[in-house]
Formats: sequence, structure tokens, C-alpha cells
Amino acid sequence: MARPMKHPLRRIAITTNAGAEDAVAALLERQTGQTPGIHLDLRSGSVTVSAFVSPSPRAAMVLRKALRDGLAALRGFDIDPSPAGISLRVVPPKDWSESWKRHFRPIDVDGKLLVRPTWSRRRPKRGQVLVELDPGLSFGTGQHATTRFCLGQVAALRRAGTRQTLLDAGTGSGILALAAARLGYDPVEAFDYDPDCVRIARANAKLNGIGTVRFAEGDATRLPSRPAVRHDVVCANLMHDVLVAAKSRLTAHVARGGTLVAAGILATQFDDVAAAYRTLGWEVVEARTEGEWRSGAFRRAADGAGSRKKHSARTLPQKVG
Repeated sequence: MARPMKHPLRRIAITTNAGAEDAVAALLERQTGQTPGIHLDLRSGSVTVSAFVSPSPRAAMVLRKALRDGLAALRGFDIDPSPAGISLRVVPPKDWSESWKRHFRPIDVDGKLLVRPTWSRRRPKRGQVLVELDPGLSFGTGQHATTRFCLGQVAALRRAGTRQTLLDAGTGSGILALAAARLGYDPVEAFDYDPDCVRIARANAKLNGIGTVRFAEGDATRLPSRPAVRHDVVCANLMHDVLVAAKSRLTAHVARGGTLVAAGILATQFDDVAAAYRTLGWEVVEARTEGEWRSGAFRRAADGAGSRKKHSARTLPQKVG
């Protein structure tokens, strides 16, 4: 049985106008990590941009303030988001469950991986591994463009018959770490700044019968600068400012010849992220733009890392107090 959410589900909605709807949608998507819905009232001409979140009371206040500040900042770019009203209301659990059953569909990742909701009867193809998620546990279901890119990279980079390790920075629901474990990466480590995400990821691991992934609470900007083990693949589905601030520490965790997968970046900010990593020798080897988002896979020349040391808990960031 799925564990209930720690905090009630809420629908956050911003009332704006047709001229500003794209910018407001990008703002809401950036702050929530969810692809917003957009509704146009034909009679009044007003536009409502909305998404679903499950924040603690304090996090809800922080989110509301961040959105107010973001809407105010749009005016500096000659974008008027008026009337810019923000509402946050509790959604009855039954309404949320039925909504997800309509919109959360199985995702086939290059024939190698199937991500499906627990109520789906779709069977994996021969040789295809399966990850099940219950949206009652979290919102990281693979529907978001940045998560889909990361899933594709995790599957494409797996080399059968070889030992590969993976670090998932900003794990959210744990979907990338669980997919990696199913595909044969070992060891797999994952962390998130939000303790609720860590709890959710562990619950999803239990749902899938995966006990090999180590989840921890932590901050990408506080990763050990001299880790005991480096990883063949590091997935960092984080906001662009965190990616830039943590560039040296994330780099330190990528093994020689390894790949850094960076996502969670608005298309308008991707060049800034790429430039920041270029100063450390990284080059973009693959990139994809979908909607407002652009994600990339980075590689660089041999970094002089020696052979991997024994796996150690020091790989993960220290717990945030």
C-alpha cells in the first residue's frame, strides 16, 4: 500500500494574461518542477497557469514569496503578468488520484526501460527492465522533459557486461537512481536537499523491491571535494544556479572518461551553465530542448583520476542540518 503524503496536496494557480502566459508558465515550472497546465477563460480573456505541489506550511510560504518575486522580476523584462494573482488550495485526495490516472501513462525509454504507474497493466518487453511508481508518493514520474532526458541518458550510457557506478544529485522521487539500479549500475548513490524527497525515494525503492540504492539527505554545493569514489555517470537534475555553484564539486565526483548529465535548466540559461563547466574542461556532447527546458550530457578529457577506491559513505554530501 502506498504511504500517504506527509503534507496535503495543493493546487497552486497564477492568474495572468495571454501575453505573459509563457513566461509565467516557465516561472511556475522552475519553482515547482512540474509541467504547468494552462487554462484560457474565453469570456474574460484571463489565463490561469497551475501546477500541483505538496509543500510543508513553511515551504508553501517560501514558494508563494518566490513566485511573487518572480512575477515582479518579469516586469524588468517588459513582461506584464497582471493581474498576477496567486492562489494555493488543498486538493481532495480522490481528485488528485483520478487526475493522475488520466495523465500518468507508462514511459518506454528506448526499449530498455519501462516506467509505469502501479495501476497500469502494461507489461515490459523482453529484456526491458521495469520501474513502478505510485504518484501518491511523489511527483517525479518521468513526465517532465528534464527527467525524460536523464532517463534516456542513463539507459544509453549503460554498457552491458561492465561495472558502472552512478550518482543521482537531486533525486526527487528516486526515479533515476531506481532506473539505474534496474539497468545494472552498481553501486548507485542518490541524495536530495529535501528530507521529504529522501523519504519518498526510499518508499519508491521499497515499492520496487530495490534495496541496493543508498539515499541520503544533502546539498550538491557541499559534496566532498575529494571523494573516496568517482562515478561513471553523475546525473544532476538541478536548477541552473545550483549547477553553477556546485560545478567543481560535481566535477570531482565524475570518474575519468565519465559523463555528467545536467538538466533542470531553462533554455535561456543553458549557455551560461555550459560556459561555467567549460572552464573546467567540459564540453557538451549531446543536448536537447523541449519546451522551455534544455538538458545536456557533458564529457571532458581524462582528469587524471586514479583507479577507484573502495566504496565509501564519504561520497555523499554531509547531512544538511
